[in-house]
Amino acid sequence: MSAQNQPDPLFDIRNAFYIGNYQYCITEAQKGKNVSPEHKLEKDVFLYRAYIVQRKYGVVLDEIRSMAPDELQCIRMLADYLSGDMARKDQVVKQLDQKLSKSLDVNNVILPVVAATIYYHEQNYEAALRVLHQNDSLECAALTLQCYLKLDRLDLARKELKRMQEKDDDATLTQLAQAWVNLYLGGEKLQEAFYIYQELAEKNTATPLLLNGQATAYIAQGKYEEAEALLQEAIEKARIVCKCCLQDSNHVETLINLVVLSQHLGKSPEVTSRLLSQLRDTNNSHPFVKEYQNKEQEFDRLARQYAPAP
Repeated sequence: MSAQNQPDPLFDIRNAFYIGNYQYCITEAQKGKNVSPEHKLEKDVFLYRAYIVQRKYGVVLDEIRSMAPDELQCIRMLADYLSGDMARKDQVVKQLDQKLSKSLDVNNVILPVVAATIYYHEQNYEAALRVLHQNDSLECAALTLQCYLKLDRLDLARKELKRMQEKDDDATLTQLAQAWVNLYLGGEKLQEAFYIYQELAEKNTATPLLLNGQATAYIAQGKYEEAEALLQEAIEKARIVCKCCLQDSNHVETLINLVVLSQHLGKSPEVTSRLLSQLRDTNNSHPFVKEYQNKEQEFDRLARQYAPAP
């Protein structure tokens, strides 16, 4: 059997990560069954990336030592960035800039992903795109597409999607990228996006990430009750799968969608306030939370400005 036709020993681990089944990704990576030495590094990369999504930064920072391979050092840098305060984040970005200014190992395929992820969090999408263009992997292409959508460059996002489809139309990342573009397009494409998430859930398992994708399509279609049911299912799955991980990105996105949905459904102010409090408690640095807090401060400033004189 040729190497090209041999089964991918990391498919389940990689696929679990992409669909948001992080605990399964960790469990399978820890088993390490049938993983040859040449695949061990990539397995460890996905293991620690899954820990990062669950916000278990301490595990990553403690276990990845200074003598670890450069790929794992990149993962450690990401954990350092995401776990740090604003000052520490700035320091990590400077370290990243310095690292990228040097001659890079072209075999280190994780560096572009980590660098682009950090720049994406910094909302520096141009810098993210520059580093992503140095690698032609599907994951780099998916991140590139996300950056284009953030920049409202649908034309470039569609071109990137076409390249992904030509490379591997059936890949999970390609399917997810198609769903992102469909959500951006709206209209009749919303139902197509819903079906993509639904098919991925039926083929694999209904993770909070996939349920949020379906709920987002429903919200955009005005199907608020159906969306609420999916989001409640997402919360329950997060609790069942990993009771200690309700702060991961899946749970945060679920809460954000529930906040939006509470307005559409005319929920009481207490319900919305409770959801926002949970958001602040679980991820106070999330862009949605920051933007909401900025709007609150702006409203308070305007209220004081136009308040009647005592």
